[in-house]
Amino acid sequence: MMRRSILTSLTSALSLVASQALPCSWPQFNCDARHSGNNLGEVFLTPANVSRLARIFQVSLPAVADGAPVFLARVPTASGVRDLLFVTTKAGHCVALDAHTGAQIWSKQAATGPNYTTSSPAVDPGGQYVYSYGLEGNVHKYAVGDGTEVTIGGWPELATLKPSVEKGSAALAIATTASGVSYLYVANGGYPGDQGDYQGHVTSILLADGSQHVFNANCSDNTVHFVLNGNPDCQEVQSAIWARAGVVFDSNTGRIFMATGNGTFDANTGGHDWGDSVFALNPDGTGSSGWPLDSYTPTNYAQLDALDLDLGSTAPAILPAPSYSGVLAVQSGKDALLRLLDLTNLSGQGGPGHVGGELSSTAVPQGGEVLTAPAVWVNPADGSTWTFVANGSGVSGLQLVVAPPAAPTLQVQWQRADAGTSPVVANRVLYVEGTGTLEALDPTSGSVLWSTSFAGVHWESPVVIEGILYGTDETGHLSAYTVSGGFADVPASDPRHVWVDIAGRHAISSGCGDGNFCPDTLASRAQMAVLLLAAEHGGCYRPPPPTGTVFIDVPADAFAAAWIEQFHNEGMTAGCGPSLFCPNAATSRAQASVFVLRAEHGATYQPPAATGVFADVPIGAFAADWIEEFYREGITAGCGTDAHGQPLFCPNEPLPRWQATVFLSRAFGLQ
Repeated sequence: MMRRSILTSLTSALSLVASQALPCSWPQFNCDARHSGNNLGEVFLTPANVSRLARIFQVSLPAVADGAPVFLARVPTASGVRDLLFVTTKAGHCVALDAHTGAQIWSKQAATGPNYTTSSPAVDPGGQYVYSYGLEGNVHKYAVGDGTEVTIGGWPELATLKPSVEKGSAALAIATTASGVSYLYVANGGYPGDQGDYQGHVTSILLADGSQHVFNANCSDNTVHFVLNGNPDCQEVQSAIWARAGVVFDSNTGRIFMATGNGTFDANTGGHDWGDSVFALNPDGTGSSGWPLDSYTPTNYAQLDALDLDLGSTAPAILPAPSYSGVLAVQSGKDALLRLLDLTNLSGQGGPGHVGGELSSTAVPQGGEVLTAPAVWVNPADGSTWTFVANGSGVSGLQLVVAPPAAPTLQVQWQRADAGTSPVVANRVLYVEGTGTLEALDPTSGSVLWSTSFAGVHWESPVVIEGILYGTDETGHLSAYTVSGGFADVPASDPRHVWVDIAGRHAISSGCGDGNFCPDTLASRAQMAVLLLAAEHGGCYRPPPPTGTVFIDVPADAFAAAWIEQFHNEGMTAGCGPSLFCPNAATSRAQASVFVLRAEHGATYQPPAATGVFADVPIGAFAADWIEEFYREGITAGCGTDAHGQPLFCPNEPLPRWQATVFLSRAFGLQ
């Protein structure tokens, strides 16, 4: 039977809270528009269980994917609703994979040349399309469920007219402004060796209508796509924008930021060339009067250019600092320094074109050039801000110190000699993918919590979401790892294990504490609200804050108040009486059939009329229509038979937690 499109329900839910992000997704490189590398929604993998990670699958891709996957939960496909991973290969494929089995759902290859890409894809804020860089110099737009390409409204969108010398190296990025306008960013640089007629530039595409702006790091007064060897108004080359993160969006300033590599810098003398600089633009990719809105350029920019020490081998990583009046970011580079910048005044001189102005600088603790994206984390134990830097020389953890009137600084807390690519953080665990090893570390000490052998890597970096760790490698594989053994009180020998394990792996439930699930505990109505919304939207979904005004027996500080109110807002229930929800009452099997089918099909869904399938659910009984549809969809076979062999449903029996996992797994096609 066809399942309701989860995205249709999602659109309805989002209309209630316009500012809420797409639930349970890792939609772009390093998770968010800041590229922080921090999944705040992860609940299943923890420091206590990460040592039990084990590989659940490894699949071969059509070619090497020299970047990171992105993830979208609950996508309707021809084979049912699936959680999907998307990767862009060096050969220009965009591939969709089942996130729990690795099975290929679809694959598209827009062009086979002229060269290659190290870009990563991005999923749009509505969750309907995935964008991927094509080798012919365009960015392509595909439907997430079946890969159908959009070829109207300006798509595919031009990113470079010189694909033979200009490469889409950085990941695609998406940002949504405070007013709800979304842009896609495509950064271009050159191929290794810094050869040819290339100019680093960023193309900003308005997703609503496909219109675009171009900002060139060379000859920034020319806002066009340059042609190969035919630009009399721009003789400068290089200044690539090639950092892993590409374009970074800061919601505080409402600006995008990027960094450039080697090339001419002459803006301090009135020119329009921005080599070895960090600069800011409007979200639509425009600057002001042929210049960016603001910029930072080190005083030794000429030396960086001469010695091939690209400042722009990384992009700014934004550091939360509530006690600081500006917006802090760390900028590294090939010269093995970590510079603290204020994004509200990059040079400290109130505008673009100046040199110097960093707040402080720190040597990379392990030494060596940085070609990766730092991860950023706020320690929930004390509110301290950390950044983690991995490179070919090792990994280090640094803590931000803000103590006015002194300038903010980064203090080294630990370092390791294990080489790594761009790290990520999830639920108090730091993950680093390196050549030969894949590791989980304690972010406060660097101590190893788990490690496994891993194939060679280049730009590849991990993703952690819904209890699974993913990584691609230079052998053309994608591997996935999750915690083996499940919950302690539902071992593999228990016939209920398969269902409870699905709930754990999809982060629908983290259990009842101490590594247990409490399978026979009755599922209260409050717990059912949590389980259903997590199954519908994904395990990392978090509802809007509660108001405490929807139900008189569910104040704002009550257990699951936010979930209960969202449950009501999505039309799953009107409660158990006038302004009452009865959160602690057990959920009956009949009630569960109504809740689950509404979550699956939508609040306005009405099932077909009952025909009398179950002996204990006569036509006209409470929820009879819902119970029979529950049966027809294969979500339940009932609870047994009567003395005459007629099936029973046991509608008034309370629902144990383990049975809830069966219903949810079947209804939403979870594996």
